[in-house]
Amino acid sequence: MIPGSETRTADYPIDKLFLDRWSPRAMSGEEISESDLMTLFEAARWAPSSYNNQPWRILYARRGGKHWQLFLDLLVEGNKAWAKNAAALLLFISKTTFDFNGKPSITHSFDTGAAWENLALQGCRKGYVVHGMQGFDYDRAKTALGIPDGFHVEAMAAVGKPGKKESLPPEAQKREAPSDRRKLSSTICEGPFRF
Repeated sequence: MIPGSETRTADYPIDKLFLDRWSPRAMSGEEISESDLMTLFEAARWAPSSYNNQPWRILYARRGGKHWQLFLDLLVEGNKAWAKNAAALLLFISKTTFDFNGKPSITHSFDTGAAWENLALQGCRKGYVVHGMQGFDYDRAKTALGIPDGFHVEAMAAVGKPGKKESLPPEAQKREAPSDRRKLSSTICEGPFRF
C-alpha cells in the first residue's frame, strides 16, 4: 500500500498518520488474525460520544467464516468485485436513543463516525487496508442481520492486507491512489455560514 504522505501535502502541520490513511480497494485475500481484528475494534471502543453513550455497534464477518457470504451479498456489484478479497467485512450501526434515559440521541451518527475513524486509523497504523462504503443494500442489511428498531444502519467497511492494484477491475485500478482534499478555506468559516 502506498502511504498517502508520499503524494499528499497538508497545508498545516499534522501527524503523518492522517495523510497516510486512505481507502485502497486492492486487498490480498489473506485472513486477518482474531487479535488484529480485536485491536481495530478496541480502537473504535475508545471513541468519544455524547454522554459517553457509545451508540456504535459493529457487526462483522471474517473471510472463510459462516457469515462471510451473507455480508458480501449485501454489497453492490461494484464493491463486491474488489471487497471479495477482504479479510473482514464490517457493518456499523448506531443506537438512536440514550441508554440512561431512552431519549433520542441527535448525535448517534456523529459519534459512530468517530468510532469508525478510530478503527480506520488503527488499521492504517497496523498496515491494513480499511475502506468504508455506502454501496450496499441498507434495508436488506437490517432485515438479513436482524437489526432491531432503534438502530440506524450507517455504513460498511472492508478490512484486509494490501493487495496488488492489478487484482482490481480496470475501472477501479484507475482510481487506486490516495485522493487529495479541498482547501481548508472551502471547509471552514469563522462566524455565520458563507460558503
